Amino acid sequence: MKLEDGWISSARKVLSPHFNQRPENEIPSVLIIHNISLPPGEFGGPWIDRLFTGTLPADAHPYFADIAHLRVAAHCLIRRDGELVQYVSFDQRAWHAGASQFDGRENCNDFSMGIELEGTDILPYTDAQYATLAQVTELLMQHYPLTAERITGHSDIAPERKTDPGPAFDWVRYKHALKRENP
Repeated sequence: MKLEDGWISSARKVLSPHFNQRPENEIPSVLIIHNISLPPGEFGGPWIDRLFTGTLPADAHPYFADIAHLRVAAHCLIRRDGELVQYVSFDQRAWHAGASQFDGRENCNDFSMGIELEGTDILPYTDAQYATLAQVTELLMQHYPLTAERITGHSDIAPERKTDPGPAFDWVRYKHALKRENP
């Protein structure tokens, strides 16, 4: 796994239009963990790619009528089988965090990277997802000023609006995997 110009070489690339430039001289230094499933509670299928590329058909599922207009995308998605999909270069400002605050700073999209896990707040994530997430995190730590203390959940930066990655996400397991990788 290599990173070049903010793109992970082994990721499947699905280019999203939902990004812009970071503020001048801003280097991403926070990693935000999210979850997503479309329709809610269902896995697989093209719907996350379609949402993040602005091509989600509002009439394909009743839930989609309320979200098809959204202009959102994380930098990456990790599917249930561990597949890594990248939508936006980590060097760019992906539209994933919304109204948010971390360490006294607002507008987390300006200085963060977002990774979505295909899942829900309450269903356990897979071994393959944890493995891929640890690998990607290690890669990001090698290229950006990211430390374990600057990894957080969407629920932590937007607690009034968001609950992900939820109680099903095993932070201890994830951070332990990072410690093993970074003795």
